[in-house]
Amino acid sequence: MSVFNTARSFVVGGAALLFATAAFAQECKNPDQLVLSIIPTEETTQEVNLYAPVLEALKANTGKRIEFFMPTSYASVVEAMMNGWVNVGMLGPSSYMLAHDRDPKIEVFATYTKKKGHLQEEGPGFKSVLISRKDSEFSNIESLRGKIVGLVEPASTSGDLLPRVVFGKEIDSKLEDYFSKVVYTGGHDLSVLAVKEGRVDAAFVATHRFDNVVDRGLATVEEFNVLWESPVVPQDPFVYRMDLCQDIRDAIKTTFLSLDKNPAAKRFLDNINSTKFVEMSTKDYQIIWDIAASKK
Repeated sequence: MSVFNTARSFVVGGAALLFATAAFAQECKNPDQLVLSIIPTEETTQEVNLYAPVLEALKANTGKRIEFFMPTSYASVVEAMMNGWVNVGMLGPSSYMLAHDRDPKIEVFATYTKKKGHLQEEGPGFKSVLISRKDSEFSNIESLRGKIVGLVEPASTSGDLLPRVVFGKEIDSKLEDYFSKVVYTGGHDLSVLAVKEGRVDAAFVATHRFDNVVDRGLATVEEFNVLWESPVVPQDPFVYRMDLCQDIRDAIKTTFLSLDKNPAAKRFLDNINSTKFVEMSTKDYQIIWDIAASKK
C-alpha cells in the first residue's frame, strides 16, 4: 500500500471515528430547560411554593431554566415523562414500576426519609393502612364484608396495588367480591375525608399521606381505627430520564442529595416531614415488581 493510500485510509478512518464520536455525543440530551413534575398529592395546590427552594437549587446546579408542571393524575406524570417533555419527576412506587417497564430510560435516583409521625414510621419507607371511623360499627376486617371501601387511583401503590395484592391474599378474595362496592376517590386526602364524612365505610391510604391530612387539621388520629397495615415499601421515587447528559443527571442527583445542607431547603424538608434525601436504584424497588407479579 502506498503512503498516499495509507494516509487516505487514516483520514477516512479518522473521519469515521470522529463522526461516530459526534453521533454518540448527540445521543444524550442537553435541553435549555428542565421540567419537574410530581404525582398529585393532598398538598397539590401548595406544591409550587413548597418546591420553590428545590427549583432554585436545580437552576443553580444545572444552569438550566426550571419549569414546574402541575399534573392532573399519576398517569399524566408518567405520560409526560415517557414523551420526554418532563425530565425530572416524583412518582409513586407502583407508577414508577409501570413507567420503567414501559420506558427503561426513566430511572430512580433518590427518595426522601420521613420523620416519625402519627402513623408513619421513621425512615425511607411507608405502609398502606385500612382505616375506618372510630365511632362506626367497623372495628375489624370481617365487619367490612359487603360494605363500601375507598381506593385512591389505579396507579397508586398504597391506594390500589397493596390493597389488591397483599390485603387480597389476606382475605383470600378480590376486593370487588369481598366489598359491596369499590370506589376510587382520586387522592389520599379525599379517601381520609370520605371515611370521616361517612361516604365510604373504610379506605386504604398511605401512612405519610394520612399524617399530612392530620397535620393540616382536617382530621385527628383519634377519629379512626387502623384495621390493617401492609409491609413497609420504599418511599416515592424521584426519577430522571437517562437520555439527559451525564453531567446534567449528576447535577440533578447532587441537588436532591444535598438539600439537607441547603438552608433555603429547610422549609421544604420540614413541610414533607423529612430529614434528607438518600440515593436509590431500581433494585431498591424490586419489592414492587414482586408484589405486582404475585397479582398475576
